[in-house]
Amino acid sequence: MSTFPTPESEVTRLLNQIKAEYEAAQNGLYGLASGTSQHAFITARMEHMSLLHTELQSLIGDAATALVVEQLNASPEQHSVEHP
Repeated sequence: MSTFPTPESEVTRLLNQIKAEYEAAQNGLYGLASGTSQHAFITARMEHMSLLHTELQSLIGDAATALVVEQLNASPEQHSVEHP
């Protein structure tokens, strides 16, 4: 049995990481922190999401954006994300 990740498991891993970064950014936005530290935290989360999205896009192409939007909109208590 192979121990290498399958493309499907890699897509799932990336989507889960993107979701975790988004939730962390949301918590930073609506949490108790404020000011510059809050902005820096949210910016770092969003930049990491962008890197993960690029990696996902290299695996599955243009469908990556739609999958990310679907994943984020499926999260309870999250604000809706619109697909451009």
